[in-house]
Amino acid sequence: MENLQTQGISLPQLGLGTFRMQGDTCRAAVESALGLGYRHIDTAEMYGNEEAIGAAIAASNVARRDLHVTTKVWHENLAPDAIRTAFDASLKKLRLDHVDLYLVHWPSRSMKLPAVFETLMKLREEGRTRAIGVANFTTALLKTVVEDIKAPIACNQIEYHAMLDQTPVRKYLAAKSIPLVAYCPLAQGRFATDETLAKIGSKHDATAAQVALKWLLDQDGVAAIPKASRAESQKANLDALKVKLDDADRKAIAALPKDMRCVNPGFAPAWD
Repeated sequence: MENLQTQGISLPQLGLGTFRMQGDTCRAAVESALGLGYRHIDTAEMYGNEEAIGAAIAASNVARRDLHVTTKVWHENLAPDAIRTAFDASLKKLRLDHVDLYLVHWPSRSMKLPAVFETLMKLREEGRTRAIGVANFTTALLKTVVEDIKAPIACNQIEYHAMLDQTPVRKYLAAKSIPLVAYCPLAQGRFATDETLAKIGSKHDATAAQVALKWLLDQDGVAAIPKASRAESQKANLDALKVKLDDADRKAIAALPKDMRCVNPGFAPAWD
């Protein structure tokens, strides 16, 4: 599996998303993924599953140095003291002495960006997180963070898939050599019935979902974190790495509609 190098960390290009996984189901899913060879686990304080993930990591035989763990601070906790409290709670639940990447989960209208990133950079300097980053940040917000505050952003995690155009944000991130981490990379299962993707899949002895996932992973500077609770789905996502798309496939995917959002940016009091 390829890794993306960013801000001193090595980010496995394919990870396991864990949104809406809870309790024993989440623990079993993470244990399964680690057993299959996943080394990138994505969570967040808002998911309410850090304890289950911590238990799965503790039960595994994977050396900590070989594992990448991302977690995130919720938009309600973006004052400096609240960030530290949230971070401490996440670390305790995960049973770790550090995380590899700590993200601002959603921007908030009330946040004071310089204070937010001063706090995050201190956590990084203390060695408690190896890198920091953002999620769901617009190009305008990224410019403020990268160019004005000069924060060492390791990624922007956003919804991105074969039916959602993210060109403006992608171009900005690429120009700054900042990876894009795609969540909902399979459009929450909607690709399974898409005729174009299925047709391409039949050509390569692959599923529509595998085609969509490989289309993402073939792009420079893009990682993906599909949610998969079943071992069969986790393995299918790993097997997507073996698919070899050609120019005709990419042209067909480029012609698909590009306005499908699975996550409404307004679900949280986020920035416009």
